[in-house]
Amino acid sequence: MTQEISTTPDVGTAAEIGNFSTLGLHPSVLAAITAVGYEEPSPIQTKSIPLIMAGHDMIGQAQTGTGKTAAFALPILSRIDAARREAQVLVLAPTRELALQVATAFESFAAQMSSVNVVAIYGGAPMGPQLKAIRNGAQVIVATPGRLVDHLSRNGGLLSTIKFLVLDEADEMLKLGFMDDLEVIFNAMPDERQTVLFSATLPASIRGIAEKHLRNPQQVKIASKTQTVARIEQAHLMVHADQKVNAVLRLLEVEDFDAMIGFVRTKQATLDIAAALEAKGYKVAALNGDIAQNQRERVIESLKDGRLNIVIATDVAARGLDVPRITHVFNIDMPYDPESYVHRIGRTGRAGRDGRALLLVTPRERRMLQVIERVTGQKVAEILLPDAKVILQARIRRLTQDLAPRVKDKENKNVELLTHLTTELGCTVEDLALALLAKTTEGQAFTLDGVEREQPTIAPRSRDDRGDRGDRGDRGSRPPREGGRDGGRDSGSRGPREPLALSEGKVRCRTALGTRDGVAARNLLGAILNEGGLQRDAIGRIQIRESFSLVELPEEGLERLLGKLKDTRVGGKALKLRRYRED
Repeated sequence: MTQEISTTPDVGTAAEIGNFSTLGLHPSVLAAITAVGYEEPSPIQTKSIPLIMAGHDMIGQAQTGTGKTAAFALPILSRIDAARREAQVLVLAPTRELALQVATAFESFAAQMSSVNVVAIYGGAPMGPQLKAIRNGAQVIVATPGRLVDHLSRNGGLLSTIKFLVLDEADEMLKLGFMDDLEVIFNAMPDERQTVLFSATLPASIRGIAEKHLRNPQQVKIASKTQTVARIEQAHLMVHADQKVNAVLRLLEVEDFDAMIGFVRTKQATLDIAAALEAKGYKVAALNGDIAQNQRERVIESLKDGRLNIVIATDVAARGLDVPRITHVFNIDMPYDPESYVHRIGRTGRAGRDGRALLLVTPRERRMLQVIERVTGQKVAEILLPDAKVILQARIRRLTQDLAPRVKDKENKNVELLTHLTTELGCTVEDLALALLAKTTEGQAFTLDGVEREQPTIAPRSRDDRGDRGDRGDRGSRPPREGGRDGGRDSGSRGPREPLALSEGKVRCRTALGTRDGVAARNLLGAILNEGGLQRDAIGRIQIRESFSLVELPEEGLERLLGKLKDTRVGGKALKLRRYRED
């Protein structure tokens, strides 16, 4: 029997207009909430927290970006026994990225609980540190199903002490083929546990899981609310993480902004990027949690009156920042959730003015971009990195705009100085003008060749980098079938076999890992998808032999891909993929 409790984001209740202190949370959890700056619970939090605190199983239907992670993390942390050094909480997430986000949230909310430890378990990463964290008694495990099943095959009693189970984005887990793994995980846990399921949709498959594994669940449904930022023009640029600074410098060359705020995730990044921009002549300052309040006020005042044009800030440090002249918001680092994105870009486009929001997206963050577009109901257009010709045109345009009012100034008092200088230097007015232009443009090239030489090399994005499916290769992603479940696996047959014909556009690579190392095709697929930033269909056949394996990878961009995979480990052993020479 499921009892439904439904609400929409626009309906106020007594709890919603109060604060977290009315929800019965543990004092240490409340202290952590205050530290991260949360003030009012969202609708999903208002409805879910009391139910979870009361011990009910629950089905929560809510979109990403509604605050659902806090909706289950806060009450669960309030109820665990921090003194017990054993696994008590299991959160299952469909992808590596989401698992890391949830684990980070748990760590933030448990910051005032010194004896609570969190471990994230996902494919494509070494198992050693994960095993060590479990053995040391981490109370909270956040895992992708496939990697967790791998752990269970080594330690069947791993989940025997679990008291709380959360299935986050359950519909996504089923889309990725994790149903079999979920059943293995359910069977490895005690029946006497509290189970909470969150899903954006509730298809029959999800309801089937609820009927089988949840006990009289309460249902909370939060109607989706489209967040719109109509006056803000949004654009994104795909770029590798190590190329962000250079990408920022190029984009600033062509963006016509009055004032800008750039958002990054860490204090160190505010300092690094502000220093890089200052070196290029921009009037910029960093704003982070280490900056004293009086200095913070000076930075904001300088941004307001034009002494500064750019501030690089963390989300926490930028709270309450309201400067009308901000025309651009630059998301240098991807925000952790869509709500943060909307809050960030809302600092422009105010008071009836148009604004512009730029977003740098690494291949692994492509999924979050899609979530942002879904939650805001708006497309974030893709732009290309400006080339030397575009940058040169922008420089000439800015110089023209700067000189135009001076040329039109009929009361210019420098006529006598002009005469003196041309006489003293023995040159024409044109020669003097060229010399003054050289002085004015010193440090910046104004020829195409010069601009090209100035620009750092940024590798173009290949098709292989267009997306990352996170942990979707971890059991949920199945390799192309060739002779069986494991893509042509040699199940222990002796003697060499002829490699199968290559797929079009692929090259064959070899690793020394095989069946004797306990490696299956799904393990290799998951590791390569996670660490290489590939889409699933970019990987061809995977053939497993006793002492080695062969994997078909895209020929385009192969060397860069192998470089990204050089430190990857599978089952605790180095992958060490190399191009396979069949001659």
